[in-house]
Amino acid sequence: MAQRTHFYYDSESCEFIPVEHNRYDFVIYTTALWILNGLILGSAGLSILSHYVGTPAELALKSENQVLHEQFQQTRYSLEKLESEITAISEKDNEMYRSVLGLDSAPKLDEFGIGGSDPYSEFDIYSEETSELLRWTAGKLDNLERQVNIQRVSFDEIQTYYNNNREHLRHLPAIKPINSAILSGFGMRLHPVLRYNRMHEGVDFRADISTPVYATGDGTVKMSGRRGSYGQLIVLDHGNGYETRYAHLSRFEDGIRPGTDVSRGDLIGYTGNTGMTRGPHLHYEVRIDGKAMDPLNFLISDTTPEEYQMYQDIAKSNPMSMD
Repeated sequence: MAQRTHFYYDSESCEFIPVEHNRYDFVIYTTALWILNGLILGSAGLSILSHYVGTPAELALKSENQVLHEQFQQTRYSLEKLESEITAISEKDNEMYRSVLGLDSAPKLDEFGIGGSDPYSEFDIYSEETSELLRWTAGKLDNLERQVNIQRVSFDEIQTYYNNNREHLRHLPAIKPINSAILSGFGMRLHPVLRYNRMHEGVDFRADISTPVYATGDGTVKMSGRRGSYGQLIVLDHGNGYETRYAHLSRFEDGIRPGTDVSRGDLIGYTGNTGMTRGPHLHYEVRIDGKAMDPLNFLISDTTPEEYQMYQDIAKSNPMSMD
């Protein structure tokens, strides 16, 4: 760009005289002018940026809050999963242990009232979204603590009952009769030979021929011999109306005859393929006063809640029985 020429008026000579610039002064002047303009524009830009976007400290805080919010959401998911697992344990407690032992069901969390003022009002000072998240998290943690305490009291009660009734509980059919997987469960099932649905009054365990079979509780041999579609059958009387049946056996252990006393874990026979079946396995039943019960609910001495759930899933997934 061509440099502009400036003039000044000389009154003595009555004429305009060009102003002569010192190049060094001109450069300093121009540079200072640009720096000043840059500072002004930069300050204006920072002011606008901080107003609409935020200062560096505010931006860092927003980023930190975003991370914390995401972590809270992950914690929320974990708490929901934990609550589901505790609820499942409570249901198994009532279904497996307390029911079999004849104890009343453990109280549920909603049976306990929670009164008083709002315990989470301290969170109202935050934004609506943050307050809701903090309230939910605090409430869920309190509920989980109460559920754990209820379950702890329930297990203590079960342990006390067991300690006071050990002799009676020795007769309870409380272990698996065979160390094997379950093929089919209790309930309506398609019969593999008759080809129609009928009540399957026990559970079927996978087994090759001559796999050892054990008594699931103390008792007396009520019957050992062949009985119709059961094939070779052992019936144990455990007292108090409890009876177990072990069907489709290939043979009995020596000395197993009516009147023989057995203890839990004693070897009583060997699996087979006798009677009306579609292959070798063990059919196992539990009866109370003659009524068939789901044997899975009695596997309380050597089965964890996780194993119990796995057995239930397997039993429900197979619509056909082995006998």
